[in-house]
Amino acid sequence: MSTAQVAVTTKKDWTSDQEVRWCPGCGDYGILLAVQQLMPDLGVAPEDTVFVSGIGCSSRFPYYMNTYGMHSIHGRAPAIATGVAVARPDLDVWVITGDGDGLSIGGNHLIHALRRNVNLNILMFNNRIYGLTKGQYSPTSPVGKVTKSTPMGSIDPPFNPLAVALGAEASFVARTHDLDRKHMTETFRAAHAHNGTSFVEIYQNCNVFNDGQFDHVTKKKERDEMMINLVHSEPITFGAERQRGVAMGADGQLRLVQLADVDPSEVLVHDAQRQDPSLAFALARLNADDDSPTPFGIFRDIDRPEYAMAVSEQVLAASESKGPGDLNALLRSNGTWKVD
Repeated sequence: MSTAQVAVTTKKDWTSDQEVRWCPGCGDYGILLAVQQLMPDLGVAPEDTVFVSGIGCSSRFPYYMNTYGMHSIHGRAPAIATGVAVARPDLDVWVITGDGDGLSIGGNHLIHALRRNVNLNILMFNNRIYGLTKGQYSPTSPVGKVTKSTPMGSIDPPFNPLAVALGAEASFVARTHDLDRKHMTETFRAAHAHNGTSFVEIYQNCNVFNDGQFDHVTKKKERDEMMINLVHSEPITFGAERQRGVAMGADGQLRLVQLADVDPSEVLVHDAQRQDPSLAFALARLNADDDSPTPFGIFRDIDRPEYAMAVSEQVLAASESKGPGDLNALLRSNGTWKVD
């Protein structure tokens, strides 16, 4: 990522001349606006920024950013973005994907980008449906979901995107939603500041094929009681009067409590910088029944060696110890054989 001084920009400098083609009312509009408004604050230049996407409604994103970009192939955006980030570590590289693109055909590419800790900002738009192909169930659709491809209801247990990311040892994991621009902006800002792979799940409404999937959590009248805002080093409390909290039982399981019923010392203090991902994993699964209060914010933010830097150091060490490479000798070295 470049540290050179860059010219001051505005949202207009980051907005392309392309007509935005999403369904009216789609949550993608809010995410796009949050990103376009954030970019001038990051101290980076459009010509040093790359957006890479796969296939899906969200993957039209690069067209609408006045930056370099690539609308790539289904599920392969993390792999292509890895190549860009390793070859050009001076660039700002963002990956735009969806729950279908990133967790189905692209699941393998996603987890390896996360475990390698490539310097990428991955934004996953999760609407729990395949929107572009007109309403089939996705890897995050709940059991029983009736769609065009599951007329009797899905029998597949869904992925939890944050649990997948944490299982792959992602160094930055967060969740936000498309109805709160301020929360999105601050989450994306923190993701960008992280050195390594940042993974952000965004609850995003598909008002055509899966309308209202997150209304019980993200609608304004529901948020106080249903959204748990995670803030590093602060007790995890929520509710209209901050009357509820998260505590850990003697069995190690997290539970929701009324603060009046427990000692204040029992309320869990959030630690996003904890190296062990087990607590972040437990928080990611706190709403496993899909009707419980749901955590939002930064679940994990730790330091780990960044992949491109490690590759560069290895290449430099090899060149210093062995001198310039000899391609002719390499092609005729051991490990070759002749087939008659």
